[in-house]
Amino acid sequence: MGLGAFIGVGKSLETALQRVEQAERLGYESAYVTHIAARDSVTTLMAYAARSERLLLGTGVTPIYSRTPVATAQSFGTLDEYSGGRAIIGLGVSHRPAVEAWYGQQIDQPLREMREYVGIVRAILRNEDPPQGETFHSHFHFMGFEPRPDIPIYLAGLAPGMLRLAGEIADGVILWLCNPEYIRSTVVPSIAEGRAKAGKSPEGFDVVAAVPAAVTSDPEQAKAQLRSELIPYFSLPFYRKMIELSGFGDDLTGFDSDGADAISDEFLARLAAIGTAEEAEAVVRGYAHSGATSPCIGGISKTDFDTTLEALAGCLG
Repeated sequence: MGLGAFIGVGKSLETALQRVEQAERLGYESAYVTHIAARDSVTTLMAYAARSERLLLGTGVTPIYSRTPVATAQSFGTLDEYSGGRAIIGLGVSHRPAVEAWYGQQIDQPLREMREYVGIVRAILRNEDPPQGETFHSHFHFMGFEPRPDIPIYLAGLAPGMLRLAGEIADGVILWLCNPEYIRSTVVPSIAEGRAKAGKSPEGFDVVAAVPAAVTSDPEQAKAQLRSELIPYFSLPFYRKMIELSGFGDDLTGFDSDGADAISDEFLARLAAIGTAEEAEAVVRGYAHSGATSPCIGGISKTDFDTTLEALAGCLG
């Protein structure tokens, strides 16, 4: 737990690998990759493992409908072995448009389906008989390979229901677009409810909060770019529900009528670490004070992420 970074690949894998080396050299604790319509996330982390020695390596996140629980246990078990026990299995339900159009699958009951999926993955890693669910089922057992049985599993969470489930069955949660106030008022209490249901303490549960960041002399340009990058999220039901719960319903109304320009400066100021090094550091520390145990900075397109990584390294002390 500590300061981490989302390190995407973009056009050049070699540039990303050099950035992984930079993050480790600067003392970052973890590196996460998203799972989008580009390179496979777990395969990318294998490349990151080859260029690092200490960084924890996680997906933020792999959609559960993109591969079976068996494939997840096999791929992350292999990553974990190769990296010397540094893998984090980040899982999410994704969104209906992607699940249906990309994977030819259906999201029916996301909480039930996530519970089933995690239960099967954990059983496989522990060499136990997998529980049989309504959507996911398997009789798989490893043969000749014994993965680490307790590879951490983190869930993507936005609304209270998935946050409670994460607290109950997972080792951590991965957040996106959740500002510090929402983390304090909704995320932390919901996780605590889930932990209590499972008879577990909140201690040791990792709250990974993605923080869009740009240390820059042109903050307005960075904000404009971030607004454009938020368009898909302001259009997706799961994110819209969370944004409304965060108190930014007016931003949604404005977005629906006027587009990304209506996303308010207040929304961006609470969410993103943009500006001078001192201004950006204050935002990252605000995440840590809110209950995020692992704030993870991520780059904003058309800004210098290498400069941002350098400037924010060690900002949590």
